[in-house]
Amino acid sequence: MSSQRKSAEPRRPSPRLYLVAELAGEPAGLATGLAAALAAGDVAAVLLRLPRADERTLLTSIKALSPRIQEFGAAMLLDGRPDLVARAGADGAHLTGLEAFEAAIPMLKPDRIAGCGGIQSRHDAMVAAETGADYVLFGEPDGAGLRPSFDAVLERVAWWAEVFEVPCVGFAATLDEIGPLSATGAEFIAVGDCIFADARGAEVAVRDAMARLAIVETIV
Repeated sequence: MSSQRKSAEPRRPSPRLYLVAELAGEPAGLATGLAAALAAGDVAAVLLRLPRADERTLLTSIKALSPRIQEFGAAMLLDGRPDLVARAGADGAHLTGLEAFEAAIPMLKPDRIAGCGGIQSRHDAMVAAETGADYVLFGEPDGAGLRPSFDAVLERVAWWAEVFEVPCVGFAATLDEIGPLSATGAEFIAVGDCIFADARGAEVAVRDAMARLAIVETIV
């Protein structure tokens, strides 16, 4: 896996935000919160988690949201539906688990973004990178809402960020986790409920998140 290891060059000084949003109702409602969040900070991508619905309904909803996200310069990613990416005008997909990721690669490459999460081991993370992952995500909750300890997430993100060229995303379950994750050298910090469930509103929450992004200038 040596081709994915970092060369000696400066790191990007600060990570960018990666928003995780749930499409639970009409897209217009989510669009309002997303617009406020995207305008408030440096957001690289929005991962859209889709409800159970027929394909036509999903495509209509995604097409309504894609331009609203992309006009802010953020990539629009679909969670687990690589088959809808091209038709919906999205920029790529995020897959959970190495098996799902490998199955999706032919549908996404070379023109679309392919991200991989739900990674169970260091070996699987390296395989994902070698297979063509544009990023790997560590620390997100599973389907039951469980995740590794935060210390374990920090260790995994720091290991990857120090050694490998493929970008990594560290998942912050709370705003307080953003600072420690950003200090590892991760290129992106994923935030979801801690933004969209914040009683202060998404705009204020994103500004708070931005304030917690540590500026780390590390020469490796």
